[in-house]
Amino acid sequence: MPSFPILFFMVIFSLVSLAAVLQNGFMVTFLGREWLRCGTLPAGDMMVACLVTSRLCLHGISILNNLVNFFGFCYRTRYLDIFWDFVNTLTFWLTAWLSVFYCLKISTFAHPVFFWLKWRISRSVPRLLLSALFFGVLSATSTAVGNAVTIQTITSESVHGNCTLSHSIITFHRWYFFWHSLMMWLTPLLLFLGSIILLMFSLYRHMEQMRGCMLGPCDSSTQAHTVALRSLSFFFIFYVLHVLTQFISRVQLITIWNPWYWVKETVLYAGIFLHSMVLLLSSPKLRKVLKTWFSDLCCL
Repeated sequence: MPSFPILFFMVIFSLVSLAAVLQNGFMVTFLGREWLRCGTLPAGDMMVACLVTSRLCLHGISILNNLVNFFGFCYRTRYLDIFWDFVNTLTFWLTAWLSVFYCLKISTFAHPVFFWLKWRISRSVPRLLLSALFFGVLSATSTAVGNAVTIQTITSESVHGNCTLSHSIITFHRWYFFWHSLMMWLTPLLLFLGSIILLMFSLYRHMEQMRGCMLGPCDSSTQAHTVALRSLSFFFIFYVLHVLTQFISRVQLITIWNPWYWVKETVLYAGIFLHSMVLLLSSPKLRKVLKTWFSDLCCL
């Protein structure tokens, strides 16, 4: 029988995951319908649509993976781990590219290279989405190779009865997936951080120019900078926490019967849910549709 802390955080995790599935499902439904109706989407909405779709899959896989682990079907989680790694890496890269997109579209630097990137970014969105998909496939392939080597080593140990291999298996699994995570997740984290720093510097320069021109502090450019920074900075905290926690869990395995496992799961997926909520509330179209839906529900 699970202890009370485990049950408590399991319930919180389940509620957060259910809310996230409903939230991302709403965004996927609306943006997907717009995509089918118009045949295309603005570049920013296209990236958001792909991101919330990947997050919907990520929440669904996390629920399924935890249920399978909890009920003792551990041998089946190897395939779920590969799919989870694919979607998790895909989500990281989509989030990083979305931050780069916001940075280039909103920042007001006068350098020719920046102008060229600003002009090219909307046309490059399909390529950015394909690159995120490529890194997701690469990550899943790396995970599959690591799992295959681990299983082969365990099989060899059981055949030869060599007990010294147990420590080697643990060490290999720990450090292989540590470097795997470092290579797959650190680069999008640095892109994310760079986008935030550039946006902050752009906002600072813009505010200085406005003071020199004796303009008010509430122009559209300032508001765009503020909204983007609020969204990116908020999620960056959870992004860093997510990456660090995954690194730690790669090195120090935490079982599903440890309360800290469910604390970690709750915090991580709550952070992703809250960032999706910020994206939802930052979009006038999505806000309007959500308000209409709530109004219709209240009238029933």
